[in-house]
Amino acid sequence: MEKQNSRYRWVVFATVLFAYFLIVSQRTAPGLISDQLMKDFSLTASTIGLLTSIQFLAYSGLQVPIGILSDRYGPNLFLIVGALLNGVGTLIYSVAPNEMVLLLARLLVGAGDAAIWVNLVIILSKWFKVREFVGLLGFAGVAGSFGFLLATVPFSAWIAHTGWRPPFFTTGIVLCLSGILLYYVLERKPKQLFKTDAAAPVKQKKQREKTLVILRRIFSNRQAWATFLCHFGLVGTYVGFIGSWAVPYGMHVYNMTRSDASQLIMIGLFGAIVGAPLTSWISSRLDSIKRPYLIVHLFVFLSWVTFLFFSGKPPYLMLVIMFLVIGYGNGASALTFAVVRKSFDMKEVGVVSGFANTGGFLSAVLLPSIFGKVLDHFHTASSSVGYRYGFIIPVLFALIGLIGGIMIKEQRQEAKQASELMV
Repeated sequence: MEKQNSRYRWVVFATVLFAYFLIVSQRTAPGLISDQLMKDFSLTASTIGLLTSIQFLAYSGLQVPIGILSDRYGPNLFLIVGALLNGVGTLIYSVAPNEMVLLLARLLVGAGDAAIWVNLVIILSKWFKVREFVGLLGFAGVAGSFGFLLATVPFSAWIAHTGWRPPFFTTGIVLCLSGILLYYVLERKPKQLFKTDAAAPVKQKKQREKTLVILRRIFSNRQAWATFLCHFGLVGTYVGFIGSWAVPYGMHVYNMTRSDASQLIMIGLFGAIVGAPLTSWISSRLDSIKRPYLIVHLFVFLSWVTFLFFSGKPPYLMLVIMFLVIGYGNGASALTFAVVRKSFDMKEVGVVSGFANTGGFLSAVLLPSIFGKVLDHFHTASSSVGYRYGFIIPVLFALIGLIGGIMIKEQRQEAKQASELMV
């Protein structure tokens, strides 16, 4: 309780968000150099897709286990280790001599990334009161969007000036330093300031067994699967495409420079930054999550279908609008966790949120790899033909998200109960 009234909690908040900001930038930054890696290492499009997929595979596969382990050993340890793994993985990536080392580096980055969001949520819930915590999660989402934004024009310009290795090497060093800073801020300093937390770890052993019971219940719950599918359709298609193929798509199909192609990603990010607060506001005005969320899913689905309709090369103005809508959908995916909060007991919200988040990143694992195989298949055809058929993948994935939106059961009654519990 003392922690939640201290000024020091804002130091914790700023430090954790800075680490999250840097880590999120490394989810999509490698997508800026896909074509360079193909030239430098003679890689196929399928291998580039695998490089992205292996990172998100580690992320999605470790989401729920990390949540369980964090309950047992505490979130501080895993957040610190996650930042260090991310930094070490990025450093290895920057000096990689071959594709096997590149794959190992992305695996480490994905494992480190997996430890971030779940533990960020737990740490903020310990340091802030419930009313502050809910609002600050929104700020965390914006920090993530700015992390993605860093990996567009600024990072692209840096790469154009120095080549791709120095920017990744420097970022790796900063990430390692942020891990050391997290250790000081989360572990060393609080032990000096607060000496009343000795009994806290004893209570957490009983909750460990409850988590396994909750997991069994989740896998048989329709509402949990609805949130999983919603995230699969919105987050996975956005992150999977942005993180690997958006820049090469702009360069090959529209003959853009790397910097101009990275601006497409920035357009999507502006949509994402607007999407979370605006859709949440609309949802509260309508007193409904399902209706606005279904509309978002529908528009994102239609945007991907438009790529197919124009054979992979829509008019540029339409392309800008489509990237904006797809980015908006990624921002609006915050409503997935609003559904979770309104539908599940507070003791289950963390685990169900991890399950829903797994859906998004499982999609981000599958999309780049399958997309790359489609491009390889049409390698002898014109580039626009390869992309045209590649866009079938996000269309199908977005359709799965739309089905998830339809599956959602509106639970206004539970919302009142949840708000009473949170007071």
